[in-house]
Amino acid sequence: MSDTNGTAISMRGVKVAFGPRAVLDGLDLTVPRGTNFVLMGLSGTGKSVTLKALAGLLPVDAGDVEVSGVRVVHGDARSVRQARRGMGFLFQNAALLRWLTALDNVALPLIEAGVAEDEARDRAQKRLADVGLSEAADRAPDEMSGGMQKRVAFARATVTDPSVILYDEPTTGLDPITTRTIDDLVARGRDQYGATGVVVSHDVRSALRVGDWIGLLYEGRLAVVGRPDEFLASDHPVVREFVRDAKSSAGREP
Repeated sequence: MSDTNGTAISMRGVKVAFGPRAVLDGLDLTVPRGTNFVLMGLSGTGKSVTLKALAGLLPVDAGDVEVSGVRVVHGDARSVRQARRGMGFLFQNAALLRWLTALDNVALPLIEAGVAEDEARDRAQKRLADVGLSEAADRAPDEMSGGMQKRVAFARATVTDPSVILYDEPTTGLDPITTRTIDDLVARGRDQYGATGVVVSHDVRSALRVGDWIGLLYEGRLAVVGRPDEFLASDHPVVREFVRDAKSSAGREP
């Protein structure tokens, strides 16, 4: 994998086990700065575990993790906090706080970072406008569709201008039109906001739209890594299964 722009994320020999079961078994992952890396794999292969390890939310049994040059594993608490301040996280279920409005959800990371409330709310309003939800600022999450909630969650994940954004199944459960809208936002995170992205996905068509690199997590390691066309051409049986499913659901080549 080319690294002409520098490395934003590095995982080396990462191992995570739950009891006797090794979920990650010596995972090596390098993501060049300013690119989107899509992590694919069957359910239970450790994709979300990888994101949690990157965010410092899960201890690892062995190996090292660096994000934007900061050691997330084996670093001190201050280093981990520093790394997290430079991250945005878009959760699979959006994870909006139900008792806050859309505007307050988006403003929250800024307020927690010490930004004055008036400025935080102003920046949050502008980011909601960026995702086409100015009119939803005063709505509670329960008053919004799943797609709208994902857009609010994207606004929240990016309002602090993070250098790295982690996306956990951002299009799961969405219809094709809304999926493309979220894909466009993931691409915007890279192209407009300049963030490096790691995207967990089961959707080959979505991966092709947003990914600069696509990797297959299999048996605790990356079994296939390549540009989108290289990934599609892989003869790995799990890749072929994903591609067949994409062709079947689309009725055409992905």
